[in-house]
Amino acid sequence: MNMHDSERLAGLLETAGYRRAAPDAAPDVVVFNTCAVRENADNRLYGNLGHLLPVKNAHPGMQIAVGGCLAQKDRAAITARAPWVDVVFGTHNIGSLPVLLERARVQEQAQVEILESLERFPSVLPARRESPYSAWVAISVGCNNTCTFCIVPSLRGREEDRRPGDVLAEIEMLASEGVLEVTLLGQNVNSYGVGFGDRLAFSKLLRACGEIEGLERVRFTSPHPRDFTDDVIAAMAATDNVMPQLHMPLQSGSDAVLRSMRRAYRRDKYLAIIDRVRAAMPDAAITTDIIVGFPGETERDFCDTLDVVRQARFASAFTFQYSIRPGTPAAQMDGQIPPEVVRERYDRLAALVSEVSWQENQKLAGTTVEVLVADGEGRKDGATHRMSGRAADNRLVHFAPGGNGPVVNGLVVAGALPRPGDVVTTVVTRGAPNYLLADGAPLSVRRTRGGDAWAARRAAGQAAGQAPGQAPGQAPGQAPGTARAAPADRVLLGMPALR
Repeated sequence: MNMHDSERLAGLLETAGYRRAAPDAAPDVVVFNTCAVRENADNRLYGNLGHLLPVKNAHPGMQIAVGGCLAQKDRAAITARAPWVDVVFGTHNIGSLPVLLERARVQEQAQVEILESLERFPSVLPARRESPYSAWVAISVGCNNTCTFCIVPSLRGREEDRRPGDVLAEIEMLASEGVLEVTLLGQNVNSYGVGFGDRLAFSKLLRACGEIEGLERVRFTSPHPRDFTDDVIAAMAATDNVMPQLHMPLQSGSDAVLRSMRRAYRRDKYLAIIDRVRAAMPDAAITTDIIVGFPGETERDFCDTLDVVRQARFASAFTFQYSIRPGTPAAQMDGQIPPEVVRERYDRLAALVSEVSWQENQKLAGTTVEVLVADGEGRKDGATHRMSGRAADNRLVHFAPGGNGPVVNGLVVAGALPRPGDVVTTVVTRGAPNYLLADGAPLSVRRTRGGDAWAARRAAGQAAGQAPGQAPGQAPGQAPGTARAAPADRVLLGMPALR
């Protein structure tokens, strides 16, 4: 959801005349879009704000804005702790950012504006999408659950659903622009439709996505085991462009801990869901979230979690050490676990998750996969001479791209160099704990409208004076890390996101 909102913030600012700063240049505006789920985000925010103080002092007129869940939580405390911050805005009024920046500039004082209810659905705001071939689409905001460890409902508010027609219209528009893949977003996608009286709305939405021309891949996150029903499994299995991948948060494998977390399901129900998904889609990759060290967790509780990991055979898992979030019921619970115990359990869990993931990935050696080529997925692609992307089941694949070849009826013969947004068919040579490798020449490379959209964006950047390989906003001949002078009516924008 933060990525979705960050794209909206960037779109708002570009519409208002801002443009992205070159890497390492001193921007005129820095926007932090924050998360409050973990304590680490708090620490990183204030650490980064401290690092920016001398930069701001050296660049008169520079503005700093803080938004998102942490801003909704801390409010004016942010400017009290970091008085050089110019704007603080919350989760319900991200559309106000350009106005707040201008007001802070004119009045020469910090602007703190936090609303208690949604001003307008973020999806109606302009967006500057990071990818021309893959997009985030929010179907709801907020959450009606009351998990004792989670602060999100108090910061995002109760769930509000978009109408299905609005969601589908956005997806159709994206597909017409070359987007091949969408990810449907919600704090709990399976409760989608309750607000307008249709408990089958999410499965209907998935099936409707299957009718959209040009849309090749549909994903969603995150479901909740309590609300995950067989009609959704049936829709996933029957809809060709809904991918065989499911992110199903577990949080704990202990019934006692799940009860204390107020998660409203138990381990047997969770494992039964996994069994039904795999019965309908044998090749589905299932990922999860797990919290270690929740208050009152015993060694036996933790071993129950390890047991579920072994049974569920997760393709990967996001694992977290529990951290106290002020304002949540869990923060006041007895039985807080000593940090050294939490760390030791976390290490054991991470090792098991890696072992299971590696075993599952090794089983895929020799299989053929279709990879949607991605821009920036492989950090070492330059050194390894590979390219990277995601298979249908969302596993990361690093593959040998081949050379250059002719295009015949939209397909490139084996040996051609694909573009981000194109689809490569290749054979997995081996599996690693976190990815697959395909070191043989691709069987085929399919040129797509997504690849065309990527090429068009790249060409537009070059036409604006951006040489191949040049960072956005960097002038021709400009050394990396130096600032390019901005026109009088535009300013440079930097936007990190803290999670």
